[in-house]
Amino acid sequence: FSNKPADGYADYHHKMTRYIEVIGAPARSRDPDLKAQTFRPVAASTDESVFHYVDTASSRAGIQALSMRLARRVAIIGLGGTGSYLLDQLAKTPATEIHLFDGDVFMQHNAFRAPGAPSLAQLEAKAPKVEWFKAIYSNMHARIVAHHCYVDETNINAILGFDMVFICVDKGSVRQMIAAALVANGSSFIDVGMGVEVAGEAHQLLAVCRVTTVTPDRTEHIASRIPMADRDEEDAYNQNIQIADLNAMNAIMAVVKWKKICGFYADEEGEHHSTYSTSMNLLTTDEVTE
Repeated sequence: FSNKPADGYADYHHKMTRYIEVIGAPARSRDPDLKAQTFRPVAASTDESVFHYVDTASSRAGIQALSMRLARRVAIIGLGGTGSYLLDQLAKTPATEIHLFDGDVFMQHNAFRAPGAPSLAQLEAKAPKVEWFKAIYSNMHARIVAHHCYVDETNINAILGFDMVFICVDKGSVRQMIAAALVANGSSFIDVGMGVEVAGEAHQLLAVCRVTTVTPDRTEHIASRIPMADRDEEDAYNQNIQIADLNAMNAIMAVVKWKKICGFYADEEGEHHSTYSTSMNLLTTDEVTE
């Protein structure tokens, strides 16, 4: 049965594909529809992988080694619209751990600005957000850790020590507290936010998505780029418009920046602040690294 070429096989893939050719040709002469590729789901060992099944997307594209640059320990603070879409993306990466921090429960209005489609019965359960999303994405990623709590002065140390922290909170004073702790600890973080308002006689929405990155060597732009003030309750209630597609875009912008930092994507600008404006379809790049 040996079919070794005179100069040997270049690698294991070369050997296996050659055997497939040798065996497959006679089989296909009997049945042209026969294929060696059955696309059977293949389980992964969670002792060796963060996934419950093999990442065949990376292997098919030949970027396994590149994808492993994303094997970092990350945290998401706030699982609202943007935070939940962040989890949707991060769960598909080999992040070594994904920690979720949020003290809210998953309610009906959340369903309209989060990935997935919960049933009415599921909404009536009013599960903690962190447990709701962990249950979904743990089907794929084995190392998602839920913290059903708000981040405050009593537990701020819990968010220290991550390779990247994604801040997805609405309240400026909370954002300020978290940012100060992370800067003092020399941690990297990405803060996201968006502003949406009804404008003009046509009553159309104007929206801007923002992604601000802070690394140990770039912190001086925080005061000018990240809003830290709280709006009064009435204004916050009336103006806190969130749209699922904008939440998703905000999350995607943050994930792309994180992947740049990890060396997955080329980064020619090294920007630490970006915005996207819907009305002008304009993506800006600021706080560029020389």
